[in-house]
Amino acid sequence: MTDLHQQKILILDFGSQYTQLIARRVRELKVYCEIHPYNVPLERIRRLGPRGIILSGGPSSVYDDGAPRISPEVFELGVPVLGICYGLQLMAYLLGGEVVRSAQREYGSARVQVEGAVDDGSETLLHGFEKGTGHLVWMSHGDRVAKLPPGFQGIAGSKSSPVAAMASPERGLYAVQFHPEVSHTPRGSEILANFLFRICGCAPLWTMHSFVETETARLKALVGRERVITALSGGIDSAVVSVLLQRAIGEQLTCIFVDNGLLRAGEGEQVRRLFHERLGLDLHYVDGSEEFLSALKGVTDPEQKRRIIGKQFIELFEREAKGIGGVRYLAQGTLYPDVIESVSFKGPSATIKTHHNVGGLPERMHLELIEPLRELFKDEVREVARELGLPPELVGRQPFPGPGLAVRILGEITPEALAILREADAILDEEMRASGWYGRVWQSFAVLLPVRTVGVMGDERTYEQVAALRVVDSLDAMTADWTRLPHSLLAKVSNRIINEVKGINRVVFDISSKPPSTIEWE
Repeated sequence: MTDLHQQKILILDFGSQYTQLIARRVRELKVYCEIHPYNVPLERIRRLGPRGIILSGGPSSVYDDGAPRISPEVFELGVPVLGICYGLQLMAYLLGGEVVRSAQREYGSARVQVEGAVDDGSETLLHGFEKGTGHLVWMSHGDRVAKLPPGFQGIAGSKSSPVAAMASPERGLYAVQFHPEVSHTPRGSEILANFLFRICGCAPLWTMHSFVETETARLKALVGRERVITALSGGIDSAVVSVLLQRAIGEQLTCIFVDNGLLRAGEGEQVRRLFHERLGLDLHYVDGSEEFLSALKGVTDPEQKRRIIGKQFIELFEREAKGIGGVRYLAQGTLYPDVIESVSFKGPSATIKTHHNVGGLPERMHLELIEPLRELFKDEVREVARELGLPPELVGRQPFPGPGLAVRILGEITPEALAILREADAILDEEMRASGWYGRVWQSFAVLLPVRTVGVMGDERTYEQVAALRVVDSLDAMTADWTRLPHSLLAKVSNRIINEVKGINRVVFDISSKPPSTIEWE
């Protein structure tokens, strides 16, 4: 069976907002890649045995105090290296070139001209790019290379960046000043493909069909005759984990669905109907709503909410595992973005938010963790779901956070607030589906704000809460932009919520992107 990791690419992260996008583009070309902090030890790089290394961009200047740097020995590993933006500047600086401040920051579209002799081998990275033609790219930098390092030659230039790309083909070192990973560089994927296939010698082995076959065999061998439980939430991640395990180990799997009191309207019954009746999973339904809501009483801090919910889940699963008996493993739907967001480019991150799926299990549980999807992005999980034959309504289901509505109610979680938010969210969901917009966006949901405003209904003054609508477009939740919904749809949703949901008299629409905002409000 093919080892899907035998041709991995390492991406060393210097803090670029586009690092995850580099990984997505490499994966789209069916090559496996991993993101690591720039300061990953050299010995670990050797052990990982990459076919190639990509240095991401980043916000620093190579001359900044504390600027992130790598050992020049990375360039002596005999492994091809591609530097992007800051990666180009760092490569030039460490290898004896000269980097200077640009007269003005270059940000946005630019045109680069391919240079170099036809037969000197330097065009490998830019194979297929015509000389003498301005190729559109996306620039975002404040420094530029003024003098090439020894042994390098410029292979592309622009008006503001004479060294827009450079190469030392004999050493397998290449770099570009622009960002080939963004859509604003129309032919960027060709550049990445040249690096992966022509320079690194990779083959397109990373497919979700291969992943399913390989992972099924791995899980079967790992688990043996032991029993496994999964935390089935009803979302696509836990569903794929459960069905993948069912395929691998059959009756040794038990799925536990917890109603934590923080679900959307009718969600518990939908999960039971789909997973038990249609998909034939061994499903244990547990009503833990009173326990969760009691533990959350009076809590307003979002991090504390997440910790409490995580703790309650662990305690509940510990109890259920004992009841089932003979359980050795707990499987959960950790995804690669969860892992990435839990580690910054400088190592252990300042926490943006706690991911309920990242961090392991308490020792007292005596369970081992299985995370079959830990290497996948969300769209890859959807491909796996299709490979497994999951129904379209599940494959197209929007993400729902592990802590549920607790992170969509700003302030204290109360039964009254939950009832109000469920009604508002159900209206938005109904209208998104009816209009055909539900499947066109990444996520659409309502948030209940701890703000009261004055309103007028009939001849009476009201003083009620505000609902915010959050609708975003994204590929994998690492970045997102707010969706430009038709005004007529927004008006209909707003009117329905205000007229039908007692307790809300104002609706607002969130027009912030990620970054700098997050998708969820808490």
